[in-house]
Parts: sequence; structure tokens; C-alpha cells
Amino acid sequence: MTIAAIFGFISGSTLFVGALLGMYLKVPKYFIGAIMAFGSGVLISALTFDLMENAFISGGFNSVSLGFIAGTLLFVVGDYFIDHFGGHSRKHGHGKSHINRAKSKKTVNSGSAILLGAILDGIPESLAIGIGLAAGQGVGFSMMVAVFISNFPEGISGAQGMKSAGKSNIYILSVWGITIATSVCAAVLGYAFLGNASKDVIAITLSLAAGAILAMIADTMMPEAFEEGGRFIALATAFGFFLAFVISHIG
Repeated sequence: MTIAAIFGFISGSTLFVGALLGMYLKVPKYFIGAIMAFGSGVLISALTFDLMENAFISGGFNSVSLGFIAGTLLFVVGDYFIDHFGGHSRKHGHGKSHINRAKSKKTVNSGSAILLGAILDGIPESLAIGIGLAAGQGVGFSMMVAVFISNFPEGISGAQGMKSAGKSNIYILSVWGITIATSVCAAVLGYAFLGNASKDVIAITLSLAAGAILAMIADTMMPEAFEEGGRFIALATAFGFFLAFVISHIG
């Protein structure tokens, strides 16, 4: 359980580091886009060859299908309502780019929605880390590395977006601090309550995390990466995917 907490903390720590860089340094947009694309490739590799593959081995097609579809829908629905009430600037480097989703100035700057959105992004990844550690499937470490890398550009971009939305530095660091604490709790809970569950429950939970993560990548990371880095971010995405694939299979 202690290891799960440590892994959850390590994977989330780059949110805080990225936020500090985003608040105090002028980080080039193409750099943010390249790292975000690289992190997307790493996450796609992890959810493909670790989460989904182990979920299928554990519970078969029916359990995987149920979990994956449920995870995707849960994230999309939750993200829609959070963005609608002003949480979009948690993840977009320009803060007001998705202003058409909000109905008023008040909703654009909704602090609670930003916080809830940041937590929504982090929970599936951390649950997968905890479950993978407890199940002994090698998922925990690979997911920790993948989330560690992907959280860095998200921290930078999210901090810039929240500053553009008028949030203070203390508020921004508080959002990421609470998100990291929630990620640690999610990893511990995944380890304690789900890792030793039945094979079908493990399969459903791993695939649920995979569906939510893939939806998050499509909704958050890839559009931002393309906007900031242009079409050449495809190379960074492919390199991230291939590197994670090689590391996973060598391990």
C-alpha cells in the first residue's frame, strides 16, 4: 500500500513541477506541444499493451467491453458538465479558447469546476497504477512512468490556462496539490480494494481506466498538442508510443 502511495505521488508530482514552470517561465508553445504529444504516445502505448491487454487476459472480451465503454462514457459526460460550468481552463494553455462552452463570465472562471476537472483527469490513471501493483501484472510501474511523463506538459499548459482565466498562483498550486493528493488516494484505494478482487472486476476496472484515459487524450492532450506544436507533433507521438512499447516488452 505504501508503494502504491509513493507511485501515485511520483506520477502526480510533475503536475506541480510543470505548474511552476508554466507560472514563472515563458515556455515555448512548440515545446509544450511536443512533450504533450510524446506523453500522449506513451499513455496510448500503456493503455494498449498494459491496461487493455491485461484486462483481456484477466476477464475476457465481455468484461473488457463493459469496462472500456463505461470508462469512456463516464469521462465524456463528466468532462462535458465540468467544462460547461467553467472547468475548461484547467487544461488549455489559453484559458478562454473554449469559451463557447460556457454561458457567462461566472462559469468561465468557476474554481470548483476547474478543481473537479483536474481531479477527473487524474483518478483513472492513479486507479490503474494501484490496481496494477496489487494484481502483480506489471501495470503499476509502466503506468506510473507514463503518467509521470504526461503530467508534466499538462501542468505547464494547465497553469497557463488558469492564469489566463484570472486565477492566482496560490490557487493554481492548490488545484494541482489537491489533484496530487487525490491521485495518491486513488492509487492506494485501487491497491487496497480492487487489486485482489475477482478477475472480472479487475478486468472491468483496468479497461474502465483505459477508456477514460483514451477519452482524456482525445479531448485534452492531442488537440492541445496539435494547436501548440503543429503537424510535426505526430513524430513526437509516434516516438513516445514506440519508446514505451520497447520499454514495456524489454521489462
